Amino acid sequence: MKILVPVKRVIDYSVKARVKSDQSGVELNNVKMSINPFDEIAIEEAIRLKEAGTASEVIAVSIGIEKTQETLRTALAMGADRAILINATDSVDVDIEPLAVAKLLAKVTAEEAPGMVILGKQAIDNDMNATGQMLSALLGWSQVTYASKIEVDGDTLNVTREVDDGLQNITAKMPAVVTADLRLNEPRYVKLPNIMKAKKKPLEMKTPEDYGIDVSPRLAVQSVVEPPARAAGIKVESVTELLDKLKTEAEVLS
Repeated sequence: MKILVPVKRVIDYSVKARVKSDQSGVELNNVKMSINPFDEIAIEEAIRLKEAGTASEVIAVSIGIEKTQETLRTALAMGADRAILINATDSVDVDIEPLAVAKLLAKVTAEEAPGMVILGKQAIDNDMNATGQMLSALLGWSQVTYASKIEVDGDTLNVTREVDDGLQNITAKMPAVVTADLRLNEPRYVKLPNIMKAKKKPLEMKTPEDYGIDVSPRLAVQSVVEPPARAAGIKVESVTELLDKLKTEAEVLS
């Protein structure tokens, strides 16, 4: 069974994002970029399934600028077998929208015929949390979101997912689309020898035109602004005073 793992190039989680002076977006030039953390977890899970003998091949795929090759090389260094880059834009400021991404991934899935697609539940740059669900709908496949544990039993997928009031166990028929949550696993540390080996692994370059998909944006960003600074808190002397302020000032108690 093949496993397809879509990954996205995003601002590194350790970097504080800065809004452009003209409020047209977030500053991305000369900013450290890395693989989306949730997608890194998805890559790790796919590799573990291969190591367990459940999967035969792990394919990483990404959509974006040419520099996204660096992100895919990270996935290859972790243990993915090969990669596909769909060069969909020349500008780092253009973020391909989830529907276009899902359509492209559906085309790649049809070509590669994997038994499972695992991707992060969301990207940390736009937090849309939409691509996995859209892909499932386009493919007509089973979907399980927010997976914190994955077990494969023949053509059946047993997934534990986190919900507001605890854990939920779901059984789904394969092929399936699964989105990875934070507690699914802890990605491995990539060692230098594996980074060197990754440079020799196959990385195929494609374009949206190869798949007949229009990636023109359907949404327009009017402006991007910094969130308001959080106001300083106050101290109260007693529970009675706290309740009084919650009732009369915050008006959250009646």
